[in-house]
Amino acid sequence: MTREEKSAGIILYYIDENIPYFLLLKYPTYWGFAKGLVEKEESEEETAIRETKEETGIENFNIIEGFEHKQKWFFRWDNELVNKEAIFFLAKITKQEAEKTKVSHEHVDFAWLSLEKAIIKMKIKNNIEMLQAAQDFIIDYEKQKKLF
Repeated sequence: MTREEKSAGIILYYIDENIPYFLLLKYPTYWGFAKGLVEKEESEEETAIRETKEETGIENFNIIEGFEHKQKWFFRWDNELVNKEAIFFLAKITKQEAEKTKVSHEHVDFAWLSLEKAIIKMKIKNNIEMLQAAQDFIIDYEKQKKLF
C-alpha cells in the first residue's frame, strides 16, 4: 500500500549587486529548502509561509506570483511506500532580512549562496533544476520590474 504525502515550501532569495542569493538549509543528509507537510484546512501557500517562518526565523517576505515548481518522488518509510509531492514558491527578501536567518532544530546549518555555489552543495537533481528555473524566473522578473 502506498501513502500519499504533500509538502509545500519556499525558495527564499535576495539580490545583491544584481546577483540573486538563495537560502539553502542543511538537513542531516542534504542541502535543500524550507518546506513541510500541508496540514488539513491549510492551502499549499499557507503551509509554505508557515514552514518558512518556522524553519528560518524570517518573517518578512513576499511570494512572487507566477513561480510554482512541483516535484514528485517515492521513498520508503517503515516498510511503507510513500508517494510524495512538493510544491515550491519563490519569495524575495531584503539583504537585511536575510541577516536575521535563524534555522530551526530540524537543520544542521544554512547558507546564502549564489546559484553556482548552491549547485556545488546540492545533491538532489530535482532541487538543482528547480533552483536553475528559479534563477531564470528571477532574471526575467527583475528585468520586467525595471521596465515599469
